Amino acid sequence: MKHHPTSAKFPSNARTALADPVLQGALRNLKKGFPVKRAEVVADLPEFEALRDVARDIKDHTLNHLDAYLEIYEANVVRSGGQVHWARTAEEACETVMTICRDAGARIVTKGKSMVAEEIGLNAYLDTRGIERVETDLGEYIIQLRDEPPSHIIVPAVHVTKEQIGETFRAAHNGLDPNRDLSEAREITDEARDRLRQKFFAAEVGITGANFLVAENGSSIIVTNEGNGDLTQTLAKVHIVVASLEKLVPTMEDAMAVLRLLARSSTGQEFSVYTTVSNGPRRPADLDGPESYHVVLVDNGRTAMLGTENQDMLRCIRCAACMNHCPVYSAVGGHAYGWVYPGPMGAVLTPSLIGIENSGHLPHASTFCGQCEQVCPMKIPLTKMMRHYRNQAYASGHGSKISRIALGMWSYLATHPGLYRRVMKIVARGLRWFAGRRGSLSRVPLAGGWTEMRDLPAPEGETFMERYRRERGRGPGQ
Repeated sequence: MKHHPTSAKFPSNARTALADPVLQGALRNLKKGFPVKRAEVVADLPEFEALRDVARDIKDHTLNHLDAYLEIYEANVVRSGGQVHWARTAEEACETVMTICRDAGARIVTKGKSMVAEEIGLNAYLDTRGIERVETDLGEYIIQLRDEPPSHIIVPAVHVTKEQIGETFRAAHNGLDPNRDLSEAREITDEARDRLRQKFFAAEVGITGANFLVAENGSSIIVTNEGNGDLTQTLAKVHIVVASLEKLVPTMEDAMAVLRLLARSSTGQEFSVYTTVSNGPRRPADLDGPESYHVVLVDNGRTAMLGTENQDMLRCIRCAACMNHCPVYSAVGGHAYGWVYPGPMGAVLTPSLIGIENSGHLPHASTFCGQCEQVCPMKIPLTKMMRHYRNQAYASGHGSKISRIALGMWSYLATHPGLYRRVMKIVARGLRWFAGRRGSLSRVPLAGGWTEMRDLPAPEGETFMERYRRERGRGPGQ
């Protein structure tokens, strides 16, 4: 089934997520894991901050010369015996993959985790055209059986409990003892491994994504913790890499520099268990590998971001550090964001790819605490970019009538300092009076969204400018 974007319904999606006790329990486990592990491995790498600068500069250089590096990359893929297919849109990318599958006589396709494949709707495209698609990443396999989109770009089934996985496996895996024990991770992974091994050997085509594409030698690099990517791309007779343009880096040295940041920022590992480099089809002396090798390079809006205020987002290496540390994501999970990319990176990338008119709530799904920028290994200015999209949403008429009136009033006050100071005096004293001895307010007009879940601390009675003047030795109002 194709999962259509519901980003425009983020407020209602979020309310549903907040009311789901199972989801909330799963999200609490996430908060205890990756952020703690990341902090530990970062502390063990003294040059981590310097590496962030290096990685940022590598990606900026590549993006500023993307046309040249793409040509170099294609030439080196061809030199190694592979083929490069250029896809301007999601539809072109899916058609290209399907053509390769048909030419190979494919009935079964194994597939590694790929967010770009999710973005272009490749899963539904294959499913509706007679191809048996098998997700080989355990998390992706679980949500495929549940007919759900991923909730996280690294751990796609983070929203699912062990009990739910057991129920899913019992419903999907016929011919096994219905009373078998699936209460522990070992039993779950053993059963998934047994089922997937059969598909690895039967598949005619294997599809992977790419964490990096290397221009100097035409390599594609994937990182996994399960080894499923290796089996996907070496056992099938055809290997298809589906990757977006910004995955490119100039050299292997550049790729290794960024790899030192990726796993540390993502799962709190020094390196992922498997880092696999592919260079074209099998050569005569190779023991394994595909007979043919294809790279489908997907634009789907990337080149439109080049040279704009959104270009910095193309530095993203999909580590998920921003969402692992985001208080909004950790409260509502990934499905609330309504499309492929959740969290702070999704709040910027989604409007860039599907338009602010379809995702105008997402840039507002942030407290602007700044944690996302602090942990982003590529130093992407996420809050600045969300602010840009907030401005764009307001200018295009997006948002409720009440919020637009309130922002208009605030804008008028902010541009009239004298009036602003007088109004703030009245508001500060009024809120203080209404709060009384309690010191906080449980209900405030026009701020119901805030006070519904928490009390609002009342001002002490004077404004910042009044206190500033007083503490500098001058009386209020002088």
